[in-house]
Amino acid sequence: MRSVTAAVGQDLSINAPEWGLFMQVEFDVKIDAGALFDYMINRAYSHAAGVMEAALGAVLLIFFGRTGNFVYLAAGLIVFAALPVFLYLKAKRQEKEPDYSRSLHYTLTEDGVEVVRAGGREFWKWEEMERAVSTTKSVILYTHGSGVCIFPRRELKDSLIPAVEMISTHMPPKKVNIRM
Repeated sequence: MRSVTAAVGQDLSINAPEWGLFMQVEFDVKIDAGALFDYMINRAYSHAAGVMEAALGAVLLIFFGRTGNFVYLAAGLIVFAALPVFLYLKAKRQEKEPDYSRSLHYTLTEDGVEVVRAGGREFWKWEEMERAVSTTKSVILYTHGSGVCIFPRRELKDSLIPAVEMISTHMPPKKVNIRM
């Protein structure tokens, strides 16, 4: 194994032969309702519909402030609260599905990303990755189609920096928006 210095100055060991042609990062993650909710909220509010909903809620609350009409207050609070409550309940339901009830094993290699889960094995080439983003709780890889890889930061521990380096190395910079 070869030692690599990360951006924060700590030494990390990555599976890489001395000639430097092959790197891989492996880790296991448990996706719970919190990680699913974090992903769903990020996805909802990073698209036009989620932004429009938040704007509508804000407008309704402004109308309440100007008129004192409690109908605007009730409508504004419902608009603000409905999506997060719905997404939280959906995350709690999904957490119980077989794919999320056990740990997922991810392997990031020079060729792509592999996940082994209860339902089998999936592999995506780096070219199939649409984008990579981060939240305060997760690193999220969007795959071609409707697939997604969620890496909760608390689960990655020592693999966080090597995983982010692997993603940043193999995806075009315009597709990567990961903050450490």
